[in-house]
Amino acid sequence: MVNQKIMIKKIALIYTGGTFGCIGEPLSPMPENEFIPQLKHVLPAHLHIECFKAHEILDSSACTAQDWLKLVQQIQSLQQQAFQYFVVIHGTDTLSYAAAVLSRFLANSCHLILTGSQYPLLTVQGDNTREFTDAIDNLNTALDNVTKVSAGVYLAFYHQVFHANSVLKVHSTALDAFCGKKVQLDDVDPLNTKNAAYSVTIADIEKAAQLNILNWMILPIEQQQLENNLSVLLQKPPHFLILQAYGVGNLSVNQNIIEYFKNLKEHGCSIVLSTQVPFGGLDQRYAVSQWIQSANILLSDAHSQADLYAKILKIYLQYPSSAQWHEHWYDHLDSQPE
Repeated sequence: MVNQKIMIKKIALIYTGGTFGCIGEPLSPMPENEFIPQLKHVLPAHLHIECFKAHEILDSSACTAQDWLKLVQQIQSLQQQAFQYFVVIHGTDTLSYAAAVLSRFLANSCHLILTGSQYPLLTVQGDNTREFTDAIDNLNTALDNVTKVSAGVYLAFYHQVFHANSVLKVHSTALDAFCGKKVQLDDVDPLNTKNAAYSVTIADIEKAAQLNILNWMILPIEQQQLENNLSVLLQKPPHFLILQAYGVGNLSVNQNIIEYFKNLKEHGCSIVLSTQVPFGGLDQRYAVSQWIQSANILLSDAHSQADLYAKILKIYLQYPSSAQWHEHWYDHLDSQPE
């Protein structure tokens, strides 16, 4: 008999903050040097897990692109140390955005599951696990599945595993807080096959601080009021303006509004038409949308609002001008330029 070497699947568990690691009244993140030893007490003994802290422990509502890019950079560094399985503990407020960014930038280069909780792991004093908490169940769901799913980025919550770029938080307090496309084990990640991993640099992190995205959810106001809003925006336009229209992307406009869109584009602002409906995507069959081509605005082909944010972030870092953002918006292979 020839002895075959058994490959141990090392899991890197990264703590970034959030309700999961909060203590006290009111709740605030427990310092990582105190929390991680407590966390180790609830980890399954049969798994080979090493714990790490993120660059900064934050409430997730304070997280921005820079924080998620630093997390990507940390994960890519750990990949160089033979880690290919990752579980990330993150706050729920921006968990869908973190998941979408990691999905866009890491693609299928590793196996990664994000999770969080609606209730803290520990008691108010921080010296024992809470009697009622979803933290342990959510963590175990992530740990149980991370070595089983195909390469890609996912989110685990309330005994479910979702594709990371499809996820939406749908309840502020319930344990069953997220919805999205559920994962079928052993299937290739179908939502991420068009992406390629992107190696994050310090320059990328610095540039991300300058990205300005404005999101307008369209409400039933008179067209004249929309014109007035656009005229104000034209004075200092953002890099991207997302218009969350109705239904399949329906938005009623007039010629003046179209001219404002064109002027915004000339001033370096890319306008992206999306929808305020969480699922189903855009469909431009309706006559009300025939103006889109003449206005030369972009259509969202993202899997969720968070995924649209992640797509914008990535294309902003990849290409230096709004003309190139338009040129590459519909690229089938979202790869890093040479």
